[in-house]
Amino acid sequence: MARILITGGSGMVGRSLVEHPSAAGHDIFAPPSSEVDLRDKDACLVVMAEWKPEIVIHAAGRVGGIQANIADPVGFLIDNLLIGCNVVSAARQAGIAGLLNLGSSCMYPRNAVNPLAEESVLSGPLEPTNEGYALAKIVVARLCEYISRIEGFSYRTAIPCNIFGPYDKFDPVTSHLVPGIIDKVHRALRDGHRSVEIWGDGSARREFMYSGDLADGLWHLVGRLDEMPEMVNLGVGTDHSILEYYQTVAEIIGWQGQFIFDLDRPVGMQKKLVATARQKALGWSPTTSLREGVAQTYKYYLGLPETN
Repeated sequence: MARILITGGSGMVGRSLVEHPSAAGHDIFAPPSSEVDLRDKDACLVVMAEWKPEIVIHAAGRVGGIQANIADPVGFLIDNLLIGCNVVSAARQAGIAGLLNLGSSCMYPRNAVNPLAEESVLSGPLEPTNEGYALAKIVVARLCEYISRIEGFSYRTAIPCNIFGPYDKFDPVTSHLVPGIIDKVHRALRDGHRSVEIWGDGSARREFMYSGDLADGLWHLVGRLDEMPEMVNLGVGTDHSILEYYQTVAEIIGWQGQFIFDLDRPVGMQKKLVATARQKALGWSPTTSLREGVAQTYKYYLGLPETN
């Protein structure tokens, strides 16, 4: 049993980590942002000093979909940079030897060859629609590398593909693709709408993994911090077109209508599929299918208070 601090305890990834069976074998502290503002350096230092974790899983951050990132790149850059640097620096100052930092596939250059291999980070320009968020994630990953190299700590970064699942954000203004589709198609069914709009032509491809699988992968890596490389992707290994995600959600929800395409809307990178060789070498692969994951996420969504 180890004393483990999980940042972002109220978020989708944090809750998935806490609810995973592996958490039962450890002494877990997962404070929500309402209790500990990780943008405050002193607050981070206090948490490390008072709780004295042996390992930190850094899953906190300000996240959002393409609309949110375009609307506030300053906020996404500053908040995530402060949160990440404060957590990692406080762990270092407290002498904590093990830390698993959660990166993002947004860290990869927009024109990088797919599948996206870990060594291609910083090899080219980033996707402009989420550049602020990506820059913050890259800086924190590099900070982990520097600390590991200089001080001999095991500070590693896991780079997951896009994630969805229970506890996700479904507000269309801030949500990522899959929860946004669930909300949009559900409302179309509820309100009797016969069409749903898709940004772009639906051909852009994305890779999404169920949050329960991500939690499983992160716990797998926690037990292998000393042996894992500085950065390891966690992915499904296959991708789908945007249109296919809409079609899958519509089938599960039971909505039968037509999709219309707004070709003037931004869609981000045309393809984003992470390489999975390193995760497989460490002995891990996800197990939840897209349909199963969407069904579980929709079940959670139906339990939320209905909004207009």
